[in-house]
Amino acid sequence: MIIDLDKFQEIYSTIRKNRLRTFLTGFSVAWGIFMLIILLGSGTGLEKGVKSLFKDATNSIWVRRGQTSIPYKGLQPGRRIQFTNADYEDVKTNVKGIEYITARFYRWSNNKITYKNESGAFSIISCHPEHQYLENTIIIKGRHINQIDIDQFRKVAIIGTEVEKILFKNESSLGKYVNINSIPFKVVGVFSDAEERVVSLIYLPISTAQRIFSGSNRIHMFAFTTGAASVKESLNMEDVVRKKLAARHNFSLEDEKAVNIWNNVKFYQKFINLFKGIRIFIWIIGIGTIVAGIVGVSNIMLIAVKERTKEIGIRKALGATPLSIVTLILTEAVIITSISGYIGLVTGVGAIELAAKYLPQTEFFQNPEVNFQAAIGAIILLIIAGSLAGLIPARRAANIKPVEALLEE
Repeated sequence: MIIDLDKFQEIYSTIRKNRLRTFLTGFSVAWGIFMLIILLGSGTGLEKGVKSLFKDATNSIWVRRGQTSIPYKGLQPGRRIQFTNADYEDVKTNVKGIEYITARFYRWSNNKITYKNESGAFSIISCHPEHQYLENTIIIKGRHINQIDIDQFRKVAIIGTEVEKILFKNESSLGKYVNINSIPFKVVGVFSDAEERVVSLIYLPISTAQRIFSGSNRIHMFAFTTGAASVKESLNMEDVVRKKLAARHNFSLEDEKAVNIWNNVKFYQKFINLFKGIRIFIWIIGIGTIVAGIVGVSNIMLIAVKERTKEIGIRKALGATPLSIVTLILTEAVIITSISGYIGLVTGVGAIELAAKYLPQTEFFQNPEVNFQAAIGAIILLIIAGSLAGLIPARRAANIKPVEALLEE
């Protein structure tokens, strides 16, 4: 492919002669791309912030005991629902679609935890091995609770990083024994978590905790993940669980306060749909701003064609084809929009990077960035924009008749 250097030299000469006009035209395109990138990056930061609020697995359902609010089969309202291991086993065995499931038995506060001369008061959650998938627990040392711990009622503990820091200082905690209410437990794992309060917890095998803390077969709640189930499928699973619990504990299916069920699948999907709408809105606003810049480029190119009418007439009289005229005008329009748009793109990305580095992170806004697909989309948009901006002026230039052009004043 032969590059026509004369054409580019001519375009450069034209741009240099009209510097202010070219700058103002290019600025409108650059501003449009800049605003699009800023909006996309801010939208990503907002989306990350909201998603960070979902500390637990986004495909999870959490079932908590409640208190009846309406009479049922002669039973008065106000009864406390008490879950047992049998409820957990029933749901685990008979509800289709469950991926991971765990029960919980709590031991909040008033737990004196000691190691040598160090001590602290930490909350305890006793659970099953699959609990780590519900809260996205990150094991950084050792291991999590396993099924053997449950079956053999082992006195083992998994402690948070904050617990290790307070009790063990700079000493390794693995294999050491901590006293929980004067009962020794062997530390077999240390975990981290995105949520700060969680790393101040201690996890124990649920069977051990029930036996030691006089829990009998009681549990406070249970939770499970739904795998790749859709929102509709997760709602069906929720209904099955509610029906089973209603039958076991004699409360009405219409009594929503008897059992509290939180469906993360449903609420997470709502946020996903919300941000899809936000992204579409951002692209509409960004493209609208760019279109305004394109109109400006197109108008300027029309003026340029008008100014160069005689020149174009002479070219055609000397044998220049309409295609060569169209190519000249289109190339000039594409160069102006592409260079201006690229400057806007780079400036926008730079502004987002600076914002991510220096702006304080908040709960709802974290780490704004522009992904690769958005940048590619913006570049493609630039090329299309440049072509559209020069299309009408190019066609008008191609339709100029040499005789009329030479008579033009």
